[in-house]
Amino acid sequence: MSLKLRLARAGTKKRPFYHIVVADARSPRDGRFIEKLGTYNPLLAKDNEGRIVLNAERAQHWLSVGAQATDRVERFLDAAGLLKREAKNNPNKAKPGAKATERAEERAAKAAELEAAKNAPKEEPAAETPAEEATAE
Repeated sequence: MSLKLRLARAGTKKRPFYHIVVADARSPRDGRFIEKLGTYNPLLAKDNEGRIVLNAERAQHWLSVGAQATDRVERFLDAAGLLKREAKNNPNKAKPGAKATERAEERAAKAAELEAAKNAPKEEPAAETPAEEATAE
């Protein structure tokens, strides 16, 4: 049986509240669990001590018997000093998609066009020569 330390959602619509639980990996997110280890309230300020409440002793026990923590719970355990979490690195995540890149290139081309038109020497009308003025009268 594969065990997971994970979050189980509680709370009402648009007011999330999570229980940190140990559950069988095959059971549904809010379904049956083995033990409740703590709570997580994302609506509280990050510096509020009630935001994450965790029974560190029991969490350490479950980790020692082979339970795997999910990414979010792993962050909590790292903050509590129970687990060392390696920082993730996804350099492609921040890159814009193909359409956004295309729009940015079009915008840059238009801006360059306007700048070139603005800086181009203005053509002044050719001054008429005195011979042309005489014939025009």
